[in-house]
Amino acid sequence: MADQFQYVADQVSAPATRAAAVVPHDTNPLPDLPKALWVGTGGNLVARGPAGGADAVFKVASGSVLPFRAQFVRATGTTAADIVALY
Repeated sequence: MADQFQYVADQVSAPATRAAAVVPHDTNPLPDLPKALWVGTGGNLVARGPAGGADAVFKVASGSVLPFRAQFVRATGTTAADIVALY
């Protein structure tokens, strides 16, 4: 998994310059680590970061930016929709 921000810390907090739709999947990781996730339709979002550990459940409102660098967005348990990865 590519992490284009790993060497320059302030680039993670800079505005996104690229976006891609996220299709939740239980085993496939996102192709790149995003800066954040935008959620168009609120609900639960089940995700795991690149450091491993357990999945986390985020309760996200419609139109929210979730400042979490998700490696996985799981299909099981995710009720939020219209998810966009911000890079």
